[in-house]
Amino acid sequence: MVIRSYEEADFEQIQALNEAEGWSQLVRQHELTKQAWRQSNVAYVVESEGLVIAYLRGLTDTTVSLYVCELLIAASYRRLGIGEQLLSHVHALYPETRLEMLASASSHTYYEKLNFRPFYGYRKTIHE
Repeated sequence: MVIRSYEEADFEQIQALNEAEGWSQLVRQHELTKQAWRQSNVAYVVESEGLVIAYLRGLTDTTVSLYVCELLIAASYRRLGIGEQLLSHVHALYPETRLEMLASASSHTYYEKLNFRPFYGYRKTIHE
């Protein structure tokens, strides 16, 4: 298992992970999702035996904030510490930053176990 930088050839496997997770908006908006990966300055995958089994996509200013847009581990590879390794890997690249992300109702306890503290935020699309 290796953590490495995203390559465009990884995108179809990433979309397969998104589809398996039910993240249909990312799958449906295929070209926009691909463009988001191209434009993200934090983009890493975890590869095992030639397969992408996890990924993290984010953005950083390199000095204050490191924002995780998406973090996804394939279901059969969960509870092995891969998510924690991936978060630690990217945070070590920008050690002065604060690591920030949004969590779902089902994932917030995972982040709390990793000593993340909750904060209040908002979300809105241009269509709302």
